[in-house]
Amino acid sequence: MTDRARLKPKHQRLVLVAIALGALIGAALLAAWGLRNQASYFYVPSDIAAHPPEAGRAVRLGGMVERGSIKTAADGVTIDFIVGDGKARVPVRYRGIVPSLFVEGSGVVADGAIEPDGTFRAETLLAKHDEKYVPRELKDMTAAQARAAVAQTR
Repeated sequence: MTDRARLKPKHQRLVLVAIALGALIGAALLAAWGLRNQASYFYVPSDIAAHPPEAGRAVRLGGMVERGSIKTAADGVTIDFIVGDGKARVPVRYRGIVPSLFVEGSGVVADGAIEPDGTFRAETLLAKHDEKYVPRELKDMTAAQARAAVAQTR
């Protein structure tokens, strides 16, 4: 090759940076395309009422379990309940063991999908508690006794 056909070092670096940037953008687009169906969007009942996701799409529903809405099926592991946010209500069906903090009037986050009939089919439930939560084992203890019990477990 002649000296004229070679790239100057400055231009070689520029070409390498352009190739690296192109590869990085390509990898990011490939990752986003591969994960497009794995994303789980968070909805509250009023969001689902206003703009329901397509049936079968993985979503996360959050809200309050309405009082008097928990019904256990005859099989003992399927429960139906209503999640509300003060503006809208969504019926939920869950099959499995419920968390110990799952009670009427408490917060819940459910992963699952909307069925064609409008029922949310939950695959997992996460019960939320308020900031004043105390485990059952520590409820009847004084603050000093609770600290001592916690220190023993470490």
